Amino acid sequence: MGNATESTRIYIIGAGFAGRTIAREITEKAVLGTIVAFLDDDGAKVGHRIDGIPVLGPIRDVVKLLARTPADEAIIAMPSASRDFLRELYFLLKDAGFSRIRIVPDIAQIVEGDAHLVQAREIDPQDLLGRTPVAIGLRKSIAWLSGKRVMVTGAGGSIGSELARQLLSAGVERMYLFGHGENSIYQIDRELRALQAGGVGVSTAIVPVIGELKDRAYMDNVMRRLKADVVFHAAAYKHVPMMEANTVAAIENNVFGTKNLVEACLSSRVKRFVLVSTDKAVEPLCVYGASKFLSERIVLEAQGEAGPGSHYMTVRFGNVLGSRGSILPLFMQQVAAGGPVTVTDPRATRFFMTIPEACSLVLKAGGTGTGGESYLLDMGEPILIRELAEQIIRFSGYTPDKDIQIEYIGLRPGERLEERLTAGNEKLERTDYPLINRLVREGPRFDLESALNELKPACYPDAGAPATYRNRRALRSVLRAFIPTVEEQADEPEY
Repeated sequence: MGNATESTRIYIIGAGFAGRTIAREITEKAVLGTIVAFLDDDGAKVGHRIDGIPVLGPIRDVVKLLARTPADEAIIAMPSASRDFLRELYFLLKDAGFSRIRIVPDIAQIVEGDAHLVQAREIDPQDLLGRTPVAIGLRKSIAWLSGKRVMVTGAGGSIGSELARQLLSAGVERMYLFGHGENSIYQIDRELRALQAGGVGVSTAIVPVIGELKDRAYMDNVMRRLKADVVFHAAAYKHVPMMEANTVAAIENNVFGTKNLVEACLSSRVKRFVLVSTDKAVEPLCVYGASKFLSERIVLEAQGEAGPGSHYMTVRFGNVLGSRGSILPLFMQQVAAGGPVTVTDPRATRFFMTIPEACSLVLKAGGTGTGGESYLLDMGEPILIRELAEQIIRFSGYTPDKDIQIEYIGLRPGERLEERLTAGNEKLERTDYPLINRLVREGPRFDLESALNELKPACYPDAGAPATYRNRRALRSVLRAFIPTVEEQADEPEY
């Protein structure tokens, strides 16, 4: 929370439910500082007092007139504010000299009427970029999870950790945080317990589980013991250039790890299974995309073996702003180092969504979706990577191509100029829920069993094909035989 002292003067931007809730918490814990005023644009509130705190406005006019001290802090408590307004507000507050600006989660991340000071964090570019998240009524969307035992794989990653945060408010009986990185699982476990202590959610039992998807016997054993009702499978190796250099690891972890998990879930009678997938699975160019293409089919074919009332499904979406290993943190690091900011191509575009919005929609799709179906989140319009880089530079207080240069470095192996959300044999159907579409596939059935059988000797020792084990060239050859869109690498080494 920072080193707030009695001299810290706090202005809360927004006198709605979120602002009032946070003001009460700060007042109760006077050591955090003193609230000077609410700032709001609502004429019915301006000029009055709420809980003894004056409401000043309109925001744009008042910010410029504030008599300030170096210790002053602003907390933006407007969960439904548009991205355009937040961008304007951020620069107004910076220009007014606020050295610390915090923000409470957007409407996709908090349950109605339930904002807490512990959720406030330093504002960063992902709060200002992309489209304004659509309010989907999270309380109703997550009600189906109440009383369930829920596992999140990859719980220490960007998507997995945000799913876990939102699940705190779902009333789940137990939340299993599954991952193979002890440090990332430790971090999210600690964060969730701090959120609970700060009043977020109910008394969900949080259980960290360190394990390995690639260990089939272990997965079978652990799923039988945990007796999960619902699994959100977000674990995967995701970094495209890294996986192009480690293709066997990508297939072993993402494909056979998913297969191990799915089979363990089937044998332990998990009722709902939701695979988090990606637009890179569409006519995949890279090995990571091919691994998710195969993972989608593993999950969808599992529906045929699932018992009555079971639903195994996939939810696909594009890039998310601010995920680890994504371009947003990379751009920020490059700006902090004085540049240049590297962009592959001035024409390159990607579909972007905020992590909280994507996770809210995954939770909703998981409860309303039907087994054996694939769903695609509505990603809006593609964004030019070049424009994203320019916005990050401006957010940091610099002028693009003047203070900080943008350098174009060319597409890397496995990268496309433009991502696609649907394949040539896929059509979209509307569902009853905004921003969630159903994917309908046409054409011949993919021969998943043969593909997995031929890929296996590259990932696991086989006495009949010893030279194939960990052989990258052999692996890519098999992938291209089954998924011809996968890029050929003429100079790829064998090992």
